[in-house]
Amino acid sequence: MSHTESAGARLTLDLWHPNCWAIEATDRTDGGILAHTVQQTAQSPTASVNGVFTAYGATKSAVEDCLDAVRASSHAGEIQELQARIGHKRDAPGTVVRQFLLEYDPGELVCPTLLEHGFVHSAPVRIEDGRERWQVSFTGERPEIQPALDAVEADADADVSVESIVTPDSDTERSVGGLRTDSLTPAQRRAFEAAREAGYYQWPRGISVRELAAEMDISKTTLLEHLRTAESKLLDPE
Repeated sequence: MSHTESAGARLTLDLWHPNCWAIEATDRTDGGILAHTVQQTAQSPTASVNGVFTAYGATKSAVEDCLDAVRASSHAGEIQELQARIGHKRDAPGTVVRQFLLEYDPGELVCPTLLEHGFVHSAPVRIEDGRERWQVSFTGERPEIQPALDAVEADADADVSVESIVTPDSDTERSVGGLRTDSLTPAQRRAFEAAREAGYYQWPRGISVRELAAEMDISKTTLLEHLRTAESKLLDPE
C-alpha cells in the first residue's frame, strides 16, 4: 500500500498534560470547556496567546464554578466574557454555556507537540473531568501512529490514549465514541454508548429500557430523556 493510500487516519485522543488551566478547572468542577481557536497576540507574539473558549455545564452554578476555577488558576490570565455566541447553539454540549476570551502562556500548549509528530487538529478540543478530547488527522502511515503517540507523551509529559480511530481502508470507527457524539453532554453520551454496547438498538433489542436503567443506576425516565435527546442531536445535527 502506498503512503497516500495508507496515510490520513482520523483519531479521537483522550489526553492529559501538566500545567493546563482547563484540565485543572474541569477536574475540580462539574463544568466542561470547549477550546475553539488559539492565536498569538499581535503585541507580543512570543509571550502569550489568546484563545476563544466555551464553558458549559448542566446548570448555571456548574458553569460559574468552572469559570471561577479558571480565574483561580496560576496558568490562566484574565477572562473576558463574550456577549455574542460564536457558532451554532448545539456546538457546546451543555444546557448552560458561557463563551470567553483568555490570554495565557503558549509554552503550556500541547498542540505544537501534536503537530510536530504528525497529528493535525481538526475540531474544537473538548475538556471534561480533567481530560482533553482531541480530534486529529495523522499525516503518516498507520504503523507510525503508536510511535508518534509515544513521542508526544515523552515530549509533553502527557498521558495519551486512543479513544477511536478511522483509517482509509476501514469502513467504520473502532469505537462508539466517534466524531458525531461530540454534541452530547457527558450523561447523554454515557447513556447512548451504554445502549449501543448492550444491544438496545439491535433488532430484536438485546436489553430493555428498564434493564439498562437498572444497570446504569438511574431511573427509566432519566435514561429515556438522555437517549431521546442524544438521538435527536445525532439524527439532526443542524
